[in-house]
Amino acid sequence: MFLGISSVKAAESNVMLSEQMFTLNNLWILIATVLVFIMHLGFATLEAGLTRAKNCVNILFKNVMTVAIGLLTFALVGFNIMYPGNEWTIVKWFGFAGFGLNCPEGAAGLINYNGGNYSYYADFIFQGMFAATAATIISGAVAERMKLTSYLIFCTLFVGIVYPIVGSWGWGGGWLSDLGFKDFAGSAFVHSVGGWGALAGVMLLGPRSGKYVLNQSKAIMGHNMPLAAIGVFMLWMGWFGFNGGSVFSADPEALSLVFVTTTMSAVAGIATANITSWIISKKPDLSMVLNGCLAGLVGITACADAVTVNESLIIGAVSGVIVVLAVLGFDKVRLDDPVGALSVHLVCGTWSVLATGIFCEGISFATQLIGVVVIGIVSFASAYAIFGVLKVTLGIRVHKEEELRGLDIGEHGLESYSGFQIFDCQ
Repeated sequence: MFLGISSVKAAESNVMLSEQMFTLNNLWILIATVLVFIMHLGFATLEAGLTRAKNCVNILFKNVMTVAIGLLTFALVGFNIMYPGNEWTIVKWFGFAGFGLNCPEGAAGLINYNGGNYSYYADFIFQGMFAATAATIISGAVAERMKLTSYLIFCTLFVGIVYPIVGSWGWGGGWLSDLGFKDFAGSAFVHSVGGWGALAGVMLLGPRSGKYVLNQSKAIMGHNMPLAAIGVFMLWMGWFGFNGGSVFSADPEALSLVFVTTTMSAVAGIATANITSWIISKKPDLSMVLNGCLAGLVGITACADAVTVNESLIIGAVSGVIVVLAVLGFDKVRLDDPVGALSVHLVCGTWSVLATGIFCEGISFATQLIGVVVIGIVSFASAYAIFGVLKVTLGIRVHKEEELRGLDIGEHGLESYSGFQIFDCQ
């Protein structure tokens, strides 16, 4: 068919527009990746600030290694387990598309990859940052008493195998996806998976020495609250990439909505956590307010793209209340979590998934509940088994003397703050 000059120009314009949009979409995914990467700095500073100075090097070391382990295992096996394509070994439950990264050649790995929104490599690096995040959640919960070697082995197995298998059920087109399960940016597949792993670790490790004395819970204060606050602000900033990148395009309408719902849920969580903790403890508690912010962020993550602003305020407000109650509840049953990871990521991650079934049109609450239960059982059982084997072989807890002196000296032979004598009888 003959095309006139104007028709040819129109056709060329459409091609150029498509290429421009691909470039813009891909650029946004990479920017979002950088923001998610910054979250690891947020986790590191938050965890360091909420723990004691004698364990600061250990916390920072684990957070650095977690990024490396997460990305290396995701490149080797995780990416192709989570996204197996048609390579399902056990129908819609487990699949594996092969070892390593296999970017399609030419346009197939670029503009023709996944509808032209982003490239193969952008997809990998963005999702790889999520994988590392799941392990970082566990790092804080087991802080100040876990053997470094055992932690690194656990992290490798849990992030390299368990996390992508569970994630494939929804994000990889698995059985949960077929049921209509919704988890927009990872409240279930990242936060609750990491939270269940953290719960297993906390249960098998036991509390820190001096935490519970004569049936009383003793507060063990973090050494640097400014550092903890900086960490939360870094995490909040990174969450714009965590949730915003999950739009998987630079679509102005969808992206703008996600930014607003994410922010409003966070501020609602801050407000209600403050009110709740102030009523209970009779004083404003900074640590609870910081966790309230994170609770609101986790709470909106499963549905940030599909709720109204008013609904995001409700979700965040509920998150702020339950995170305070969860922190106090876990402490009451002697599950020692130095940074509140169980309350923020497990409890509020679960709430987020269930809230999606309540507020999102067309999403079945029963399906969301099924997802919560199965993800919880598999994640917890897998983590408990890995921790359990490590406990009876290498051991998972440092000696009491090393714990009292501090893991910085015991594990690393290095002080966090040179020139200071750091010793704590707790």
